[in-house]
Amino acid sequence: MASNKGEVIEEIAVVMGLVSVQFLYAGNAILLSIILKTGVEPSSLIICSTFATFLVLSPLAILFERRKWPSKITYKLVIQLVLLSFGGVTVFQSLFMKGVHLTSPAVATAMPNLAPGLIFFIACAFGLERMDIGCKYSRAKIAGTMLCVLGAVLMSLMQSAPNDHSNTKTPTDFNKQTILGCTYLIAAVFVLSSQVVLQAFTLRDFSAPISMCSITSLLGSMLTALVEVVQDANYWDWNYHLQDLLGYSIVAGGISGMCVSVNAWAMKKRGPVVVSIFNPLGTVISAAISISLGESLAAGSLAGMLVMFSGLYLVLWAKRNESNAKTPNVDHHAADETIVFDIEKPLLT
Repeated sequence: MASNKGEVIEEIAVVMGLVSVQFLYAGNAILLSIILKTGVEPSSLIICSTFATFLVLSPLAILFERRKWPSKITYKLVIQLVLLSFGGVTVFQSLFMKGVHLTSPAVATAMPNLAPGLIFFIACAFGLERMDIGCKYSRAKIAGTMLCVLGAVLMSLMQSAPNDHSNTKTPTDFNKQTILGCTYLIAAVFVLSSQVVLQAFTLRDFSAPISMCSITSLLGSMLTALVEVVQDANYWDWNYHLQDLLGYSIVAGGISGMCVSVNAWAMKKRGPVVVSIFNPLGTVISAAISISLGESLAAGSLAGMLVMFSGLYLVLWAKRNESNAKTPNVDHHAADETIVFDIEKPLLT
């Protein structure tokens, strides 16, 4: 009886934690959009917020993962961490912030749902995932990925299409800025998907995800600063936005640290698929808040989001059932602990 009660409490805690994470993600996307409209440089936000993330996560890494650190640091591991830092922080966040600035928080939080399908194809290209057309789960992943891509294209076109109150002369006169912003977001998701494949390789030698996130945050902050200094020697003139910059960085660092911790705990308790099921909720929350703040969201764009979410859940369904088929005599908790190096597992956090 006490065991059942404990399981119910744990289930409620997992659900509430994952819902809270999506509220935090949605709030962060909206806050980011507002900050960018004040004229703050995206690279400045990247440098400060990722450094704040490092400050939040490093104590957690020392406290919980110190025993998992490798005894020897190899050149291979250093190169992998540098590539993860440059791609996952400098490139991905730069593209993502440009996309948020040119579109909306709702569109920005919807686009990352493309990633599971893209990872499947990238992993197949590198021989890390097997594509068997004769297998119904492989066919479901392919169909789900196609739905995700179709939904992303539909969402991009419908959000950029002229509405009845616009001054455009023809129905084909799309908003070029919105299309450019969606292109930035799609490119960002492709970079993210590529990074997850690299992350799977790195976790084999460095099986401490919080520590890895902390290190890549620090290195990414330094690499972004280096890139900006090379491009502009007077880059460090931040005085006119310093207050907004520091304020957002502290908030973003705290949000990132909390979300990483809650997602890692929820994944350990219920597995990666359960964590991913909640991802579309962040888009719904962002859309609701954006509309309440007076921003417009086209009905066709909402339809594109629904198509994308359908594709996401089809990919997750296939992945879940495929994993269960491979380990038929193992319960799902044990399976999640056993399949440590599943190529899609890191993404699903």
